[in-house]
Amino acid sequence: MITTADSDGPAGFACQAFAPLSLDPPLVLFCPQNGSDTWRRIHATGIFCVNILASDQRDVSRLFGTRGADRFAALDWTPAPSGAPVLAGALTWAECAVEAVHPGGDHVVVIGRVTTLGPCRDTAPLLFHRSRYTTVTPTSPYEPPEVVDTLLSWPRHTDWI
Repeated sequence: MITTADSDGPAGFACQAFAPLSLDPPLVLFCPQNGSDTWRRIHATGIFCVNILASDQRDVSRLFGTRGADRFAALDWTPAPSGAPVLAGALTWAECAVEAVHPGGDHVVVIGRVTTLGPCRDTAPLLFHRSRYTTVTPTSPYEPPEVVDTLLSWPRHTDWI
């Protein structure tokens, strides 16, 4: 979930395209639709918070994936240092400042610099794959990670900053 806050209050949406980009400097990217109201508000404030949901937060994911829903009415959250909402129960979160914006068809590619990183809960992430929620496959502690695992994930939470 990508969130922000401005004088109109909190805003957020379920992000379908998000990825870590760089460790040094710490950068992430996400791709909102050009006409997204939340993207308009993020662009105006220059800040956003990436909320990585935990496996027990399917209801939050569904809420943020629903158009027109008052997403923050029945949801607990606290402000990150910038004021962007950190969703209660999130696996972890990263507060970011918009670093660059690039056109991408009917979407934009937003690059954000991570300014604050929240603590990480000791639970599995919420994953959505092939039109359903799923879990990660357990890995053997006796085998080295696959090359793709080292490219797409950071194994230690403290590596971010």
